[in-house]
Amino acid sequence: MKNGLDKIKLTSYDDLFGSDTMEQKGKSVIEIHISDLHEFPDHPFRFEMDAEMQELVESVKRYGVLEPILVRQREQGGYVIISGHKRAAACKEIGQNVIPAVVTDCNDDEATILMVDSNIYRRNILPSQKAKAYQMKYEALKHQGVQGGLHTLEQMGEAFGESGKTVQRYVWLARLNDDLLEMLDRKKIGIVPGIALSFLKKEEQEWVTDILLEEKIKLQTKEAEECKEQSQKGLLTQNGVKEILCCKKVKIDKPFMLNANRIKGYFPDSYSEEVMEEIICQLLEQWKQQRAGGGEGGEKESF
Repeated sequence: MKNGLDKIKLTSYDDLFGSDTMEQKGKSVIEIHISDLHEFPDHPFRFEMDAEMQELVESVKRYGVLEPILVRQREQGGYVIISGHKRAAACKEIGQNVIPAVVTDCNDDEATILMVDSNIYRRNILPSQKAKAYQMKYEALKHQGVQGGLHTLEQMGEAFGESGKTVQRYVWLARLNDDLLEMLDRKKIGIVPGIALSFLKKEEQEWVTDILLEEKIKLQTKEAEECKEQSQKGLLTQNGVKEILCCKKVKIDKPFMLNANRIKGYFPDSYSEEVMEEIICQLLEQWKQQRAGGGEGGEKESF
């Protein structure tokens, strides 16, 4: 392998380029035709033609691509983008046929590490994107083994400024199906309930997905944990999921009470509560009939 990558274990973007620019590290920049570029397999970082992307398009139109993209050669021909999907998309948008690029020689795991590290600090990263990216780098690092006495999760946490426990949680979240991940992004499901659901089998996750969509309810942590507990015991069923998620407490209506002190002034002191109640009911019945008939003169009366 070229560039000495066969002599080191690449664990981060800086292992290849350090903190200097590509030009400073002696990497040659070439021009590549846009039609020869291919997306990174299972690329977790989506983007839309939003205001930020429009700004990039205008910048490329005015100044060109200021920083070369990073690519690797593709076995079937052309190049796979490691870093620079948005710059490549901006060139396509304005009809630019070529883009400056640096071609690096690295294996699949090293390419995955570079891809994640060069994209993870984008603004507005969604939880699902972060989860999938962490999971991809986690698997790549596991193939390389322990580094500097640190286990893989600690390694990643140190690189991203997070605890190994936080990294583990995102790796778990990556096990959710696409619908649940979308609910996570839309904040229909919280991070903690999402982690609990990640321990469910794929079929069980589908049960939860269907019920959440049908009933249009928001999942609570307690319900997600109960699903997880039942699943781990091998007792979770489709009906069981529905019972857990849709179980509602019976609402007990507050009884209607009349203030006795308020109404006593309308009756003689000799009237008992039973007599007062009977008179009130008779008056209400008369009022009901008047409302139904429109009252005298065709107009509705009010008490």
